[in-house]
Amino acid sequence: MIPGMSPRKMQQMMKQMGIQQVDVEGVERVEVICTDRKYVLEPAQVSKVNMMGQDTWQVIGEAREEGLETAAEISDEDVTTVAEQAGVSEDVARKAIEEADGDLAAAILKLQE
Repeated sequence: MIPGMSPRKMQQMMKQMGIQQVDVEGVERVEVICTDRKYVLEPAQVSKVNMMGQDTWQVIGEAREEGLETAAEISDEDVTTVAEQAGVSEDVARKAIEEADGDLAAAILKLQE
């Protein structure tokens, strides 16, 4: 905002320059996901600005950084292998694999302790 200028006057000036701004209502949370981390803005204010046919999104809020949670995919074959090697049920084997982040050898060793 320009100090001393009313919001209405600002909207008129933006319209004359071909800029349209629309506030997006009801936004509670915005997540920006990168390859190695995630930014979370909560609560967030979001505006969509259209200038010369190009949409730009403006997000305002307090951001915090979080690591990405990656869950290992566990196949039935992996569960069967761990269950047979450790001599446990498939449910116990699946849980051990999840706790070992998909590392079958670590899961078997843990179950054999």
